[in-house]
Amino acid sequence: MVTEAIVLAGGLGTRLRSAVNDLPKPMAPIAGQPFLAYLLRYLERSGIRRLVLAVGYRHEAIQDFFGSAYGKLQLDYSVEEELLGTGGGLRQALQYVQDTYAFVVNGDTFLRLDYAAMAAMLDRNNGPELVVALRCVGDASRYGRALVSDGSIQGFTAGGTTGPGLINAGCYLVHRTIFDRHPMPLKFSFERDFLEARVASVRPVAFPCDAPFIDIGIPEAFQEAQTLIPAWVKDSCPR
Repeated sequence: MVTEAIVLAGGLGTRLRSAVNDLPKPMAPIAGQPFLAYLLRYLERSGIRRLVLAVGYRHEAIQDFFGSAYGKLQLDYSVEEELLGTGGGLRQALQYVQDTYAFVVNGDTFLRLDYAAMAAMLDRNNGPELVVALRCVGDASRYGRALVSDGSIQGFTAGGTTGPGLINAGCYLVHRTIFDRHPMPLKFSFERDFLEARVASVRPVAFPCDAPFIDIGIPEAFQEAQTLIPAWVKDSCPR
């Protein structure tokens, strides 16, 4: 069982400026509570017990609200003194991880995932470096597709082609020392510069799912999230 997670929570929230004012994007209000509170509650109910928040812009707002614990979650903070990109921020946060593996999720998206089922992929695949949650959508033209063969991701296609496909759902299961074996520069994008560019050497394991998903960084989705996320967290969390 994997009981640690990293939340990438350094988003500026530029597309939601009217909603978040001068707050980091994960603190955007959803039905009167910060989005991050729902995400942490869901992770706790999914079996996570220790969580590292990778924070940057206005990190004091997050630290002051959540402190060192939230429910049963022990919270630690990895503070970026300068913008490192999603990859650089993740590499820094992995230094705080104590176990061999940790889940990694974005602090501005909600995926109602079965985390225990994803963790089971580790035993089935002899301890891979990286497992990537993939979501099947009816039209993948906006995102591009993950190409999967024999349970592994072989590559990614660019967006633009209509039709169904598997897309990167933005949730990962990462070995703590993955960047020791794959050196990267100080600042980089995890998705573009690492996952997509080095897919042949990393050979990530695919975890297809049909879990509901929402990105609060899109203004119209932010309005939908006001009712969807409270219902998801209240009624549908795995125990």
